[in-house]
Amino acid sequence: MSHVPRPGRRTECTALRALAAAALTVLVAAACSSTSQAPSTRAPEPSAGTQNAFPVTLKHAYGETTIPAEPTRVVTIGFNEGDFALALGVVPLAEREFFGGFDWQDRPWAAAAKNGAQPVALASSELPLETIAGLRPDLILGVYSFIDQPTYERLSAIAPTVAQPTPDGEGAAAPWQEQTRITGQALGRSDRAEQVIAETEQKLKDAAAPSFAGRTLAMDFMVDGTPYKLGTDDLRAQLFTGLDFDVPATTETLSPETLGPLDQDVIVSMGRTQEQYDSPVLRNLNAVKQGRIVNMGGYTTPFAGALGYSSPLSLPYAADQVAPKLAEVLG
Repeated sequence: MSHVPRPGRRTECTALRALAAAALTVLVAAACSSTSQAPSTRAPEPSAGTQNAFPVTLKHAYGETTIPAEPTRVVTIGFNEGDFALALGVVPLAEREFFGGFDWQDRPWAAAAKNGAQPVALASSELPLETIAGLRPDLILGVYSFIDQPTYERLSAIAPTVAQPTPDGEGAAAPWQEQTRITGQALGRSDRAEQVIAETEQKLKDAAAPSFAGRTLAMDFMVDGTPYKLGTDDLRAQLFTGLDFDVPATTETLSPETLGPLDQDVIVSMGRTQEQYDSPVLRNLNAVKQGRIVNMGGYTTPFAGALGYSSPLSLPYAADQVAPKLAEVLG
C-alpha cells in the first residue's frame, strides 16, 4: 500500500519542501506567530451538548492521557486541529500553521467560529515548545499531528496531550468523524460532536446530485511529477464518499505511463500542469475523452486548503466548490 506523503516529524528544509508539496503546500513557516495575537483566554462558553464527566481518559498512539477537568486553555498542534475545536465551540489559544499557499489564518469557512479571535500561529516545521508552554494550556490536541513519542513526552510535561491514534507514519488518517468524536471527548462536548457530525453529513448529502450515487470517482493527485490515486485512507479523498461516490479505500502510487486506474466514471484532478494534462496516456482515458474530468487546480487555492483540513467546517465549503462541477460533467 502506498500513501501520498503526509506532514511528519522530519524538519530538514528539503524534506519540508517535499512534505509541503504533498500536503497542500507551498511556503513553510510563512505565517509564523510574530505578528499574531493570542485570543482571549476566557473559558469557553458551556456547550448545550456538554455531557462528559471529568476526568476523561483517552487512548492514542503513545498510551493514555487523562484530562482532569473541562479544558479552558486549549492549544491545537495538529495540522487541521484548530478547525475541529472551532467546530465544537472552542477557540484555541494557538493552532499549527497549515501547509498551503493560501491565507490559512483567515480561511473563510472558519471565520464565523473564530468570532474575531486570532489564535497564535505555531510553526509547522518544528513545534515551538517554549511558546506552547508560555500559553499555559490545560489541553494540547494533536489528533492529526503525526508527532513522535519524544515530542509527545515533552508536550505532556507541559499539559495533558492527545496524540494521533497511530504512531507517526503508521496507519491511515483518522476519518473526520473519528477526529470530531475524539475532540469532543477531550473537550467534554461529545453530544455536540455527534450533532456536528450529523449536520455536516447532511450538508454533504444536500450538496450531492442524484447522478453521484454509486458512481466511481478517481482522485488524481500529482505531487512533484508522481501521480497518486487517492483512497479514503487519505483524508483528502473522504469528501467524495460523503457526496455518495464510490472511492477506493487504498491510495495507489501510479506513474505517468500507467494511469489506467484513474479511468473511472469521473476524475477529480489536482496539481497537474497543462503539459501533463496533454500527455497521450491521460488523453486516452475514456473519462478524459468523454469530458468526465474536473480540474480543481493546484495546491494554493482555498478549495485545496478546505480539502486539506477536511473538517466539519471545511467539508461543506469544499463540497460547494466541487459538487456543481461534478454534476455538470456527469450530466
